[in-house]
Amino acid sequence: MAFAGRVYGGQTGSGSTRLARSALPVIMALIISGCAQKERHVTELDAPRAIWVTRWDYRTPDDIARIVDDVAGIGLDTILFQVRGEGTVMYRSRYEPWGREFGGRDPGFDPLAVAVAEAHRRGLSLHAWINTMPGWKGKKPPADLRQLYNAHPDWFLYDRKGRRQPLSDHYVILNPALPEVRDYIAAICREIIGNYDVDGLHLDYIRFVTDESGAGRDYPYDHRTVARYRGAMGLHPDQDPRRWHLWREQQVTAVVREIRSQQRRFRPEIALTAAVIGDRRRARSESFQDAEAWLNEGLVDAILPMAYRETPDEFARLISDWRAHARGEPVVPGIGIYSHRSDRASFEQIRMAAQWGDGFALFAYSSLFARSGEDARRAHQRLVSLSPVLKQIAKDAG
Repeated sequence: MAFAGRVYGGQTGSGSTRLARSALPVIMALIISGCAQKERHVTELDAPRAIWVTRWDYRTPDDIARIVDDVAGIGLDTILFQVRGEGTVMYRSRYEPWGREFGGRDPGFDPLAVAVAEAHRRGLSLHAWINTMPGWKGKKPPADLRQLYNAHPDWFLYDRKGRRQPLSDHYVILNPALPEVRDYIAAICREIIGNYDVDGLHLDYIRFVTDESGAGRDYPYDHRTVARYRGAMGLHPDQDPRRWHLWREQQVTAVVREIRSQQRRFRPEIALTAAVIGDRRRARSESFQDAEAWLNEGLVDAILPMAYRETPDEFARLISDWRAHARGEPVVPGIGIYSHRSDRASFEQIRMAAQWGDGFALFAYSSLFARSGEDARRAHQRLVSLSPVLKQIAKDAG
C-alpha cells in the first residue's frame, strides 16, 4: 500500500500501515506527558508513484484489467480511480445515479469493485477518486429527476439576485455552507469506504466556485446562507469582505472535516488525500481552499498540488511554496504530463519529485495509454520517453 493512513487513538488499522521509525519514542513521550489520549501522527506516509485514471478511461471489466496491467508495467504503485464526477457515480450507490459515461444505467458490473480486485491482484493500491463539490456539468440539466440538480435545487449556489449558478461547460457546485450538503457528501464518502476495500479516498474539486460563468457573480447569497453568516458573524457579507471570504473558506474546510470524521470512524487505516490548486495563494484567494490548514490540523494525510506547469522552474516554485507551509506533512506533486509540450519537462519534474521524497502523481493515464488517433501517437511517444525513469524510480524504491 503506497499511502498509509494515520494512526489515531492507538488504532493501527491494517497490517499494511507501518509505524514510523520514531513511533515508539513518540508514543512513550506522549504517555509520560499525559497526552496519550490526543490524536497524534505516528505513521509515515509512503511516497506513492501514482496516476489519475479518469471516468472516461474505462467502460468494461477488461478495460479496467488492462489499465491496472499498464500502470503496474511502468513501475507505478497507486491508482487514483475516479468514481464520482457530477453528482453521478461509477459504482452501485444508494444515493446517486450512474454516470453519463454508462448511459445513466447499471453496466452489469461494478467498476469500483473490479478496480479494487484487479489492483490488489497486481499488488497496487487503489484510491477512490471523487469530484467532491460538483453537482452537474453541461448546458442542459440532467434528464434523471433523481439527480441532485433536479432533486435538490436549493443545495446549489445562488447569487445576490436569487439566480442559480448557470449551467455551462463548467461544473455547477453544491453549497458547502449548508449542513445538509456537508452531511450528504460525507454520506457518499462513507458509502464508498464502507462498501469497498479501497486503500484510500481521494478528494478533488474540494473547493468553491465563485466566477466560472464569467458573469462577475458572487456566491452564495441565498437567504439561508446569508442568515447563517449573520448568525455566526453578526454581519451582512458586504460589511466586511475579508470576514466573508474567511467564513466561506471555513465552510469548505468543514466539508473536509466531516469527511475525515467519517473516515476515522469507519476506516481509520486508509488514507484521505486531496488534490488542490497548484498555486497555494490562488487556492485560498480564488477557491476558498485552505489546504495548508487541512494538513496542519490533520484533516488529510497528504495534499496533491496540481502544479501543471511546463517549465521545471515554475513547477519547483509552486511545490516548494507548498512544502514550506506544510510543516513536514506530505506534499505529493501533481505533474501535468498531458499538457507538456516537451517530454523533457515531464522527465525533469518526475525526477525532481522523486528527490523531494513524498512521491508524485501523474495526470493522467490517457496521456500515456490513449488508444486511438493522434492522441495515441503522442501518448506512445510519452510512454517511450518516460517509462525508463519511472521504472528506475520504482527499482530504487525497492
